[in-house]
Amino acid sequence: MWKRKISILLLPLAVLVFVVSIWGPERYAAYSDKNMLNRIEAEAIDQESEGYRYTMSNNEKLFILAKCLNSRELPQSELNAMTAVKAGEEYDEIAGTYAFVINHQGPSGKEITKDEIFDVCNRQLDILKELGILPEEVKEVQENSYSAELYSAIDVLEPRNNLSVWKVSMSTKQQNADKSNRLLDAYIDADTGKIYEFYVRIPQTWRDIDPETLVETWREYMGLEEMEKSENVNPLLETTPYFEKYRVAGPEDQYTVVTLGFYEGINELFLKIAR
Repeated sequence: MWKRKISILLLPLAVLVFVVSIWGPERYAAYSDKNMLNRIEAEAIDQESEGYRYTMSNNEKLFILAKCLNSRELPQSELNAMTAVKAGEEYDEIAGTYAFVINHQGPSGKEITKDEIFDVCNRQLDILKELGILPEEVKEVQENSYSAELYSAIDVLEPRNNLSVWKVSMSTKQQNADKSNRLLDAYIDADTGKIYEFYVRIPQTWRDIDPETLVETWREYMGLEEMEKSENVNPLLETTPYFEKYRVAGPEDQYTVVTLGFYEGINELFLKIAR
């Protein structure tokens, strides 16, 4: 008898469990949707990932910029065309496609702006003077006498390998301008402000310059690793007899050639990573 009573009591409970198992999930989903739909919720997200750019080492940045500068089609005289060194003689053969283009979008939020570039350039010139790379006589750049253009250097086959640089140049609008003790051209990292290349008129001569010390100091200033003097240099590569070439380690056993040179007569010192 007591077993029958228990069975009678359990029957409604079993029916209730059965009904809830079928009807319950549907009702819960409908209730949940009602609470979520047509509501706007704010959620905090990490903003640091915005504008992310693949971080390259200083040696990699130097290598990419040199490749991009070398990819430009520049005007050249017949003499330069005849004496130009072919790929593979002094430089590794270009393994990819490199582009050096004007950055029409302008600097990102973390890059040097056009309003800042001339002040940044002057601060870097002061640093180069303190390091003994440039003489104290070199004058500051002035916005009314110079132009500044932002460029992007891109490895087209690996677009994440890219950097932005400012080219600061003495304005060509000034006819017969006095160029003595003045910066003529420079390529400046848009992130760090460091100067990759420069052409500058100085009062010293080539005999007053210690190329090895100067380039080694510049290497430390740029934060570069593994540099050595180049051997078997083709003298026809340059239009001046006063130069020294060095090799800076690049990615995958490649390298960047850095040239320190001097044009006698106009007393122009240059350090370049382009050919």
